[in-house]
Amino acid sequence: MATGTTARRGIDALANVLRIIGMAIVLVLVVFIVLTLLDANPENGLTTLVTDLANTFELGLSDLFQPAEPKLGVVLNYGTAALIWFAITTVVVRLVRRAG
Repeated sequence: MATGTTARRGIDALANVLRIIGMAIVLVLVVFIVLTLLDANPENGLTTLVTDLANTFELGLSDLFQPAEPKLGVVLNYGTAALIWFAITTVVVRLVRRAG
């Protein structure tokens, strides 16, 4: 019985780590959107870091929508990527928990 409990704890720990990573990616994308909307200084170190990370996780969607207003494009494109990452995270965490 102790082995099953240990395995369950391991599965739960893995699921939690995956959830944290997925939500961190979603957070990066949302922060990028906010920084863009607020006209954050693109030369600032934090802005540069968030931009680089957001561009890493945008899933090739940075030009999916091309409205006349560039800020709206950022909201739509990076917002879509954030929603997809949220969905991926939710599904993966459920699968890991179910597999355990």
